[in-house]
Amino acid sequence: MSVTINDRIDVRISKQQKELIKHASVLRGFKNLTEFVIYCINTEANKIIKENETVLKTLEDKKIFVDAILNPPKANDKLKRAQANHSKLIRKNEFKN
Repeated sequence: MSVTINDRIDVRISKQQKELIKHASVLRGFKNLTEFVIYCINTEANKIIKENETVLKTLEDKKIFVDAILNPPKANDKLKRAQANHSKLIRKNEFKN
């Protein structure tokens, strides 16, 4: 794993924490502690970002979404006007092309 060193993070941990991390690093076969720490940080950061980019996070969110799809509300006047305007725009653009 080739790593370009651009910046630095200094972390203070207890001796017990360092020994625990070193042991895990050896068990996973990493060449050194730094490589292991960078791998773990990147893995966790990507996981956190992915979880936060998910739109439907909870079961309740999923239920609301499915209910809206299966039981959509009736179109109100604004939605009907928007649909009509959209249809006109599409037809107008079809004639230009």
